[in-house]
Parts: sequence; structure tokens; C-alpha cells
Amino acid sequence: MYVHGLWMPGVESTLLARRLAAERGYLPLVFHYRSVSDSMDAVTAALQRMLSRIEAPRVHLLGHSLGGLLILRCLERYPMAQPGRVLFLGTPCGGSAAARRFGAWPLGRRMLGRAVSQELLGERQRRWELERELGIIAGTAPWGLGRLLLKFAGANDGTVAVSETAIPGAKSRLCLPVTHSSMLLSTRVAREIGNFFEHGCFGP
Repeated sequence: MYVHGLWMPGVESTLLARRLAAERGYLPLVFHYRSVSDSMDAVTAALQRMLSRIEAPRVHLLGHSLGGLLILRCLERYPMAQPGRVLFLGTPCGGSAAARRFGAWPLGRRMLGRAVSQELLGERQRRWELERELGIIAGTAPWGLGRLLLKFAGANDGTVAVSETAIPGAKSRLCLPVTHSSMLLSTRVAREIGNFFEHGCFGP
């Protein structure tokens, strides 16, 4: 199942879903939510309801950006019966400096919405302590809206710093030359998602 990020409708994953279906035989599902107006509690409860209706022996979870944090919060509150792996794409597990800078303005905070305000506007010390294996793909092509807000000190995808994607407890992290948005269009990213879901590791 794919969980989209802030200001995204879910359709941005169409090409990625087609590749995973064609190359791995997956049946992709998309969880839609209102990323600005909905609270974290409301979104995670809705995600759990959708997951509980899936009749499959194995369910993998894929979150882009904020979507990864929604998956984390959902699994912390509502354990799943089916086995499967989790993969984060550009998820700012340690908080987002770009979001904090944008949220410093009243209009920016309103545009970020409730879920982001709860999860990204402060530096977090999260840890992955769930039984499911977690993989992380971070981008290193530094072109995106985040560069208009601040100067990143290290490698970044234009919106999220590579250092912000780290979370203790993750099994593996892979950095690829993609931006925060273009990672959803990358053939390599799609292949590595399949590798991790199938084998619990990324390719050589």
C-alpha cells in the first residue's frame, strides 16, 4: 500500500505502481487522506481501517515523505496481522528544517496543516522498534522548494536532508541521485523498492 505525502493526491504514484505491478506482480493500493486538514489521529485511524479490510497473506507498506510518518504512527497504535516490510521514500524521520522554516510564518503554518504541525515542526528522536523490517531511500539531487527556504548543510533531495531521513532501528538505507518528487518516477527507485520488499535488502 502506498501512502502519499503533504499536498499530494496519490496519483503521483501511478507510474511507480505500474512498474511494481509489472515487475513484481504486486497489486498496488493507495491510501488517500487530506494532508492539510486532517489530524494525525484521524489519518492513522482511517489508514488502519483500510488496512484491516485487505485480504492478503502479506502486505508491504510504502510511504513517501509525510506518508512514512503516518505509517509509523499507525503501526505503533494498531499492530497488523499480516507480515510484510515497510519502506520510506524521503521521509523526514528526524523532523524537517524546511517545514520548520516555512511554519514560522502564519500562512505557512496554515498551509502545512495539522498532521505536519504535529510531526515535523520540531526535531524528533524517533526510533523504529516494530517487528517489521524498515528500509529507507533518500535522495541526493538537491533541487526542490526546500532550497528556497534554507541552505542545506549536507546532502539533500531539495526538500529533505539525507540526515533527516535516518531513524535508529531501520534495517537499511540507500541514497540515490533523485529529488524529493522525482524519486517516484525513477526506474531505479522502483527496482530497489521491489528488492527490499522481496528480499529485505537493496541491490548491489
